[in-house]
Amino acid sequence: IGVDRDPAAEERFATLAAEVSCHMRFIRADFVTALAELEAERLLADIIYLDLGMSSMQVDTWTRGFSYSYDAPLDMRMDPDQELTAEEIVNTWDERRLARLLREYGEERYANQISRAIGRERRNRPFVSTQQLVETIKSAVPIPAQFAGGHPSKRTFQALRIAVNDELGQLEEALPAAWDRLAVGGRLAAISFHSLEDRMVKRFLADRARGCICPPELPICVCGREPEGELLTRRAVAPTPGEVAANPRSRSAHLRAARKLEVSPS
Repeated sequence: IGVDRDPAAEERFATLAAEVSCHMRFIRADFVTALAELEAERLLADIIYLDLGMSSMQVDTWTRGFSYSYDAPLDMRMDPDQELTAEEIVNTWDERRLARLLREYGEERYANQISRAIGRERRNRPFVSTQQLVETIKSAVPIPAQFAGGHPSKRTFQALRIAVNDELGQLEEALPAAWDRLAVGGRLAAISFHSLEDRMVKRFLADRARGCICPPELPICVCGREPEGELLTRRAVAPTPGEVAANPRSRSAHLRAARKLEVSPS
């Protein structure tokens, strides 16, 4: 079963399904909606794999507006049928809200300067293109910082994309829903490409693997809590140098996984 909210992914899935012998099915929806559908069907899975963030297909389709390397409409929607776009956020959110977005979702140290620059620019003309936004960001970031830590627009574009697609909200709801859809012995894995996602996955899996939560001063366990899962990755699995050389976009990938355990009935 493949799940994606992008219709372009559905087209590629159809090509793959035609080449394999097993039965395959595509659900065009976000993680949360798809998992709710599978719950209604009472389906249990042996493996659930969450591939987070945007895909190379989306980045390379310049008209989607995900990349700061091409001049394109300020879109960034994974589902082209949804209403909210990056253009709406950039043009309508007040400067304080924008700054908070850039700090929280982009971990951007120059969030205040960038949000003020956006405010000044849009008072003259509305934002309609990615390059217009890139130039505005560059004007707000100190010149030395533009040559350190990658492209100066990277964190702003990440923050906008996350907000447009509610990626962290989706992940927060999808992790427990996915765990519930696992059969005993089944495995949940997630691959993330920035620290915000990775921290959420790490904490969720660690919590499933935690047993007793009694205060340390108690001589015996009284909570009776048993681990629901077993961590399969004590540390995030990172790509090898060879994998990065073959696919530079894998550089920031972190994979974490856990196996679901049988818990004694209370």
